[in-house]
Amino acid sequence: MKAVILFGHGARDARWREPFDRLADLWRAQHPGTPVQLAFLEMMTPSLEDAVSTLRAQGATQITVVPVFFGQGGHLRNDFPVLLEACQAKFPQIALSATNAVGEDLAVLQAIVDFSARAL
Repeated sequence: MKAVILFGHGARDARWREPFDRLADLWRAQHPGTPVQLAFLEMMTPSLEDAVSTLRAQGATQITVVPVFFGQGGHLRNDFPVLLEACQAKFPQIALSATNAVGEDLAVLQAIVDFSARAL
C-alpha cells in the first residue's frame, strides 16, 4: 500500500501547524485510499520516524515523503537525508522516497502568483 508523509519544519507556536493540518485534511478528502501523515523536523510531533512507524502499522509498504518547504535549504540538503536514511535503516521493509521541496514545483509557484494577483 502506498502512503504519503507531508514533512514540515515545525515551530514553537502550535498555530503554525494549522495549515499543515488543513493540507492533510485536503489530502484525505481527495485521496481517501492513500493514507497521509504529517511529520516535522523539529519542535513538533510526530517526527519522521514516528510517521513512518504509524503508516507501517496501517500496512504501508511504499511511502513518499513530500517536504513542504519553499526551497532546498540546509535542512533539506543536510538534515533531511540523514533522517530519511535512518528511517530506511529502521524500516527496511518500507520503500521510502522523497520529492523535491514543494516550493520548487512550477505549479506551486504559479499558485502563489495567482494568489498574489487576486490580492491586487
